[in-house]
Amino acid sequence: MLIADPANGPVLFGLAKEYEKAGDDVKLIETIERYLAVADDEGNAYGMLAAAYARTNQSEKARAAYERGVEVSAAHGHPGMAEDYRQILANEFSAP
Repeated sequence: MLIADPANGPVLFGLAKEYEKAGDDVKLIETIERYLAVADDEGNAYGMLAAAYARTNQSEKARAAYERGVEVSAAHGHPGMAEDYRQILANEFSAP
């Protein structure tokens, strides 16, 4: 499907979820970044991306992805998701 339509958002998101299940953070990051370049995500993808960045020791990118996730999820009417991301930022990314 991606060969015929490399910018197919739902397929990219589904593929990223499979990489997440398989524990392949490098491919997850690559795929979810492609997805975010073509899709209007409501917040979930930013959490996936942030967690993958954190697992690969890319803390600044993880923080930025969670921050963007807060903005996007709140804008799309997902206050619970936005609060989850705020809590992660406060607990895992606040200065000591």
